[in-house]
Amino acid sequence: METQNQDEIDKYIQDRYKGAIGYYWSASKSNKKWYKITRSLTVIVGALVTLIASFTSSKIIDGSNGIKIAFELGTPILAAVLTIVAGFSQSFQWGSTWQNMVLTAQQLQKEFDRYLVTPVNERNFAEEAEKLNCFVISESEGFFERMLGGAKPSINKNGKTMNGN
Repeated sequence: METQNQDEIDKYIQDRYKGAIGYYWSASKSNKKWYKITRSLTVIVGALVTLIASFTSSKIIDGSNGIKIAFELGTPILAAVLTIVAGFSQSFQWGSTWQNMVLTAQQLQKEFDRYLVTPVNERNFAEEAEKLNCFVISESEGFFERMLGGAKPSINKNGKTMNGN
């Protein structure tokens, strides 16, 4: 009966590692996508604002009132779009979140590899569960610190913060 219980706990720990690793890789892909989209839009729209503003102030479009009005309206509209995209990029911090998700996934994979090469009879299941929980809580605190500018450190059962202080 003891072996079956250990096998169930071992499977549970392995499933937790696999699930956490999968989540962080998936989340990193999403953040990478949004980072690249907002950075590309910032460059493209910024260049368009400059181009359209240049055309508006030149004599090139003086011949047609409709085109001149479109260009005159286009500059502030594109400038507003640029401000919105830059605001989203700054607010959601997709670049740094992408980086932290990748690093967390890699660290979890390293710990999972260490766990897998440890002989089953030498595995400390409670310690592994605590490590997993600490990784997730630490990354979550980092996320909220990036998003909101601060996070209160979590305290573990030993009265220490999750980063060991």
